[in-house]
Amino acid sequence: MGYKSLAACVRDLERNGRLHRITAEIDPHLEMAEIQRRVYAAGGPALLFERVRGSRFPAVSNLYGTLERARFIFRREFRAVQSLIGLKADPASAVRAPLSGLRAFGAALKAPPLPGLLRPALYGQCRITDLPQIVSWPRDGGAFVTLPQVYSDNPDKPGPLQSNLGMYRVQLSGNDYVADREIGLHYQIHRGIGVHHARSLARGEPFRVSVFVGGPPAHAFAAVMPLPEGLPELAFAGALAGRNFRYHRTQSGHMVSLDADFVITGTVASELKREGPFGDHLGYYSLAHEFPVLRVETVYHRKDAIWPFTVVGRPPQEDTVFGQLIHELASPMAPVSIPGLRARHAVDAAGVHPLLLAIGSERYTPYNPTRRPMEILTIANALLGFNQASLAKYLMIVAGEDAPDLDLHHIDEFLAHLLERIDFTRDLHFQTRTTIDTLDYSGTGLNEGSKLVLAAAGPPLRKLARELPARLRLASGFRDARLALPGVVVVRGPRYVRAAAAQAEMRRLAAQLAGQAARLKQSPLFVVCDDCEFSARTLNNFLWTTFTRSNPSHDVYGAGEFIDHKHWGCTGPLLIDARRKPFHAPPLVEDPAVTRRVDQLAAPGGPLHGLF
Repeated sequence: MGYKSLAACVRDLERNGRLHRITAEIDPHLEMAEIQRRVYAAGGPALLFERVRGSRFPAVSNLYGTLERARFIFRREFRAVQSLIGLKADPASAVRAPLSGLRAFGAALKAPPLPGLLRPALYGQCRITDLPQIVSWPRDGGAFVTLPQVYSDNPDKPGPLQSNLGMYRVQLSGNDYVADREIGLHYQIHRGIGVHHARSLARGEPFRVSVFVGGPPAHAFAAVMPLPEGLPELAFAGALAGRNFRYHRTQSGHMVSLDADFVITGTVASELKREGPFGDHLGYYSLAHEFPVLRVETVYHRKDAIWPFTVVGRPPQEDTVFGQLIHELASPMAPVSIPGLRARHAVDAAGVHPLLLAIGSERYTPYNPTRRPMEILTIANALLGFNQASLAKYLMIVAGEDAPDLDLHHIDEFLAHLLERIDFTRDLHFQTRTTIDTLDYSGTGLNEGSKLVLAAAGPPLRKLARELPARLRLASGFRDARLALPGVVVVRGPRYVRAAAAQAEMRRLAAQLAGQAARLKQSPLFVVCDDCEFSARTLNNFLWTTFTRSNPSHDVYGAGEFIDHKHWGCTGPLLIDARRKPFHAPPLVEDPAVTRRVDQLAAPGGPLHGLF
């Protein structure tokens, strides 16, 4: 049996030396977030903030701050849920591995949501302004709920098994929200709640939403888990918690999670209001835009309520661990969801959605004697239409037959494998004027941008350079070339001023490199950036700079580029313009004054001494 409440999890972590209590009063405006980031970076314990300035409720963070601690939290039911998902992917596995089948059966018994008799979540009521008003970054538009579980019913088929539970950002204060009466809901265009909202509007019915905060940690994880078709989030939450999800329907028609620490109920207003900015997981601010407003009706809390929170920012952060756990659980479903797909990996260091890596099968061998990409292109198209993978901006896919032991999580090895084999005259496939992640500001507008599939199959076409090309000549204005990875050169470009000038600059560089194409065969990729030392210093720096600051249709160039019957390719190196553009969102930077205050708290004798 797993945890019945968040408080039970906190007590268990403390008993096992995995949680630290902070007894000093801490300011929720920037201080708590900076402490969280530092403790996470140091691999430190979960944190219980006993005294949150301006609120009577304590707060907990960094629960999932290490993979080892997250596995400890889910230790009782994790293998059973793995077996359950594996059984859905391969029903015959129950015959081949009866023990695994029994574990799956045990998890399935805990999956159905149940109405509850005991109602701890309805112990008391409070106002929105009574909650911890946690602000993570200096330019944030207000306080946000960063671990919400936003519940909505399917208006056509109400009920927990047809519902949606998602982790959609919730703004508690700031902007034009009426204090205690309105909060902001930020959800992206592909999300399940958006479908429910549209159906509610079509039916002319009020759209009721509940926001659960806290409860067993499995409930928060269920809200971010990309589940296979037919497995609702509430059922997954019960299976992973080892305890059926308990719920209650109020007289107003709102759903209440009876094990939650807090429940905010309300109805979505007909008008939109500006939500944001918010320091987001790409490492930049998502800017203020019009999003739905929840008119608050009631805020419930349990007697021993604890407010859980996390901090997002440039990866890795605590939410990175969610991604690792999701990979462990969801990997058996990949070949079932998309035939021929062996594995996929949304790269956290690149902001998750900007870069997706995949391995597929290339089995069309009777029709493919040259071993060029064929089946993996079909798989790539399916991936770009599948769930959250549809937000991918760069999709790199290779044939698994060429390297059976290739691991997607060894990103440098994957990039080398692809760059050794890719033929830029045929293996680049663009989608223009399409949708990208709402949080990605490298495109042409909100949700607007492009995609590029880079596919590679067959034997190597080149060896990759392990040092800068000899006698490399750059166009005027470009300098400080460095080798970031084998075959990958980063170059400092002129400051980006406007699009027309940037295009002329990049084409000038492409022309210069085209004249050296014979000597650059082992250096197939050039990336133009603002700071070469930073971009080449680590793999994570390279990934973050390159893929969060470029829009394929506008920022990819080629030496010897051509268009042949609508197909774009190049005969020399590929170039990516990863300079910061004036329309990009600003990167996240800490407030120096807050940094100094946290330094003082961490000094010898201070309440945070020894934590980081």
